[in-house]
Amino acid sequence: MPRMTAARAAVEILKREGIDTAFGVPGAAINPLYAALRASGGIEHKLARHVEGASHMAEGYTRTKPGNIGVCIGTSGPAGTDMITGLYSAIGDSIPILCITGQAPTARLHKEDFQAVDIQSIAKPVTKMAMTVLEPAQVPGALQQAFHLMRSGRPGPVLVDLPLDVQLAEIEFDPETYEPLPVHKPAATRRQAEKAIRMLGESERPLIVAGGGIINADASDLLVEFAELTGIPVIPTLMGWGTIPDDHELNAGMVGLQTSHRYGNATFLESDFVLGIGNRWANRHTGGLDVYTKDRTFVHVDIEPTQIGRVFAPDYGIVSDAKPALELFVEVARELKAAGKLPDRSAWAASAQEKKATLQRRTHFDTIPMKPQRVYEEMNRAFGPDTRYVTTIGLSQIAGAQMLHVYKPRHWINCGQAGPLGWTVPAALGVATADPDAQVVALSGDYDFQFMIEELAVGAQHKIPYVHVLVNNSYLGLIRQAQRMFEIDFQVNLEFENINSPEIGVYGVDHVKVAEGLGCKAIRVTDPAELGAALEQAKKLAAEHRVPVVVEAILERVTNISMSGNDIDKVNEFEELATEPGHAPTAISPLT
Repeated sequence: MPRMTAARAAVEILKREGIDTAFGVPGAAINPLYAALRASGGIEHKLARHVEGASHMAEGYTRTKPGNIGVCIGTSGPAGTDMITGLYSAIGDSIPILCITGQAPTARLHKEDFQAVDIQSIAKPVTKMAMTVLEPAQVPGALQQAFHLMRSGRPGPVLVDLPLDVQLAEIEFDPETYEPLPVHKPAATRRQAEKAIRMLGESERPLIVAGGGIINADASDLLVEFAELTGIPVIPTLMGWGTIPDDHELNAGMVGLQTSHRYGNATFLESDFVLGIGNRWANRHTGGLDVYTKDRTFVHVDIEPTQIGRVFAPDYGIVSDAKPALELFVEVARELKAAGKLPDRSAWAASAQEKKATLQRRTHFDTIPMKPQRVYEEMNRAFGPDTRYVTTIGLSQIAGAQMLHVYKPRHWINCGQAGPLGWTVPAALGVATADPDAQVVALSGDYDFQFMIEELAVGAQHKIPYVHVLVNNSYLGLIRQAQRMFEIDFQVNLEFENINSPEIGVYGVDHVKVAEGLGCKAIRVTDPAELGAALEQAKKLAAEHRVPVVVEAILERVTNISMSGNDIDKVNEFEELATEPGHAPTAISPLT
């Protein structure tokens, strides 16, 4: 039997589980693993500037392509605690990432050794498994189990903690005969599919709510086929955006308190039946449940058994991965259509499209400083249907989801449940690493951008180009808007006069200088008429220099973005609405 260090065995397992890329920061307690990475070869490593950033890079990498699993590596102590936000983000959105940490030697774990922390206990609430491996011979099994858990059932992250002496110990391990464990995913039955479609057939105005589980299952094509067979309009959730193209005749728009369309909410409020697939009824989607559920029948399909009934009790629940469920739905629908037993939904679908062409928000404004709506209009012009958008939280994300267009799965890569500021830069680097030929476009407000701005240097060092659209109003815009109900504007103002950059007035941080100092390119735009040209220039600069390129749009200080405090029937439209085609020139449907 071959003998090698447990650290070398770990690296060999990573490669046999399909890993060829890792993100991380080395340190004393994890150096044996780094030595094994170097000796073994085959895994490209990107050196982050912060371990939290590395964990978000891993998540962006996973989200980009089916089957990807991002790997984040760090040393003991604070490296592990820095990963906790990344693990929380991953488990909240059902994203598998593997975090590997170094640890103090096993004999010193109870002696308050330098940078020794019980990361296993800290990470357990935000992982599918967190394990400090105390026996060297357990390392292969621990990693085998880690990959099995990440891929089985509801996907999610795992942390494996390796004490220094465990990594260095020699074990008997034969990598040539190593095999990944079989993946388990629950699957719907034919009887369940028949019942769900029978219930659907009894409705008059049904909708499909398409969640992120469809994207995780790589089942978007099946969703579109099922919608087309039945003629039922589709409401993608924020995490399911891209499951059906925005310009598809059955895409009815998004629903919610914030990241929603006027026409999406209006169509939903007229529905009488909802088939939710791979979604979790997130509160920013549903709002108040009394309004959301009133006079509607619900069928819920989800991979996680305890998700059924967690938010509200559906009329019928099916525990299944989205792909086998949709395969059966398509099979049953085909049979019913061949027998002439599918109801005609054309009038209902047409009414959803009529709303799409009439209930629009205005994006075209020529004012200086510019309104954020104009930024998204110009982004729609500059970036095509193959663009992969990356963003996390804030008014920038909310407005972007209301006004941008997405046409493919995994082309809106958004941190949904956790929403940590700072996620966008490292996640975009992970996305661009996973798909180096793609047009990757990140979207941030100024505060999100500043949280992990140092990770731009990773893009410069490792030649990872992408375009980062930065909307800057020098405010914590979403928090300021939320403070309106308290009649305060407190500790959310980021403005100051920068003594080194007086030309930017009260907008404070000179993001152009910082980005350039980190090895990237940057363009500042104050006139909306110049924004389109700046975005085109950014694409050329990214291609030429192979670095991140920041386009900073200087916004008016205060803009209230459409949203509701509680109910989807009470969205406050703060700005002027579109009343003629020129008000929303890049809308999916021309305004009528």
